[in-house]
Amino acid sequence: MSLLRRRHFIQRAGGALAAAMCALPEVSHAAPWPSRPVRLIVVYPPGGVSDGMARVLAEPLAQSLGVPVLIENRPGAGGSLGMDALARATPDGCTLAFSAISPLTLHPLLARVPYDPQRAFVPVASVMRTPVLVVGTPAFTGHGFGELIAQARRQPGEVRWATSGVATIGHLVLAQVRVQSRTDITHIPYQGGGPQLNDALSGQFEVLSTNVAAQQLQYIEGGRFQALAVGAPARIEALPAVPTLAELGFEKANRDSLFGIFAPARTPVAVVQRLNAEINRVLDSSVVRARLRGAYNLPAGGGTDDFAHEIAVDRRHNRELVAGDRSQFD
Repeated sequence: MSLLRRRHFIQRAGGALAAAMCALPEVSHAAPWPSRPVRLIVVYPPGGVSDGMARVLAEPLAQSLGVPVLIENRPGAGGSLGMDALARATPDGCTLAFSAISPLTLHPLLARVPYDPQRAFVPVASVMRTPVLVVGTPAFTGHGFGELIAQARRQPGEVRWATSGVATIGHLVLAQVRVQSRTDITHIPYQGGGPQLNDALSGQFEVLSTNVAAQQLQYIEGGRFQALAVGAPARIEALPAVPTLAELGFEKANRDSLFGIFAPARTPVAVVQRLNAEINRVLDSSVVRARLRGAYNLPAGGGTDDFAHEIAVDRRHNRELVAGDRSQFD
């Protein structure tokens, strides 16, 4: 090869190499993540159990990440409004959401949502399980869950069961009980815990399904409510004599609320893995675990694949329920 041709070849090769290097991401010069505060969207109103637990999580998470974790409440439509805000956020790991899995696994089966529940989000880490408590109010004169079902069979439509709204976890429990027991129980949906609890105490309906909380436990201890069953993996410490719905023969109704952290789709894998590790580290803290159990929640945790699997299983169960009897949710 002549000297002139060698020079031309070297110039062309050098230009191609420079172009390729410009096309590569400048990983070594990229700002470390996170370089600014992390926004944590809580898809429920302030002051509730979910909001409180998100704030318990945010403080140690901020310490481990080295930046503030700012809570932003975006309630509405059972969590769908907040999850829509997450779906529209930049996928840089600086916007996350704390939510139950129902906006991904149930709401889209019942109504149109403004996001793709299977493609718009990345499950980062499960955080906690909130057991469901089924209680009899002063209007229920029987004793135990078996007598509740017997009454519903004797008096179709006359037993009233209140929940915090359509497509909530309490409603899922009721729907599964109605399907399995083949009973006609009237659903009384509410839009919040305060009015629901007041009406329960005054006997406006016979049965209430709600999250386990200190106030409800006080009413049970005082004899104003009768604890009939819990939805949980096992009996809960606060009510050791109360059976789970699975023990009572209602395996599919034995539901609890699974909450976790989500990120927008296309968030870098390395960021998701770092977040998962940090959240699991926070959940392993004795202080955080004590706070969770003090609010009658069960710590969760695990890998991103574990969380994604639980979401997929819940979606399948809900799809089977809705397809089997869509009228349960009308």
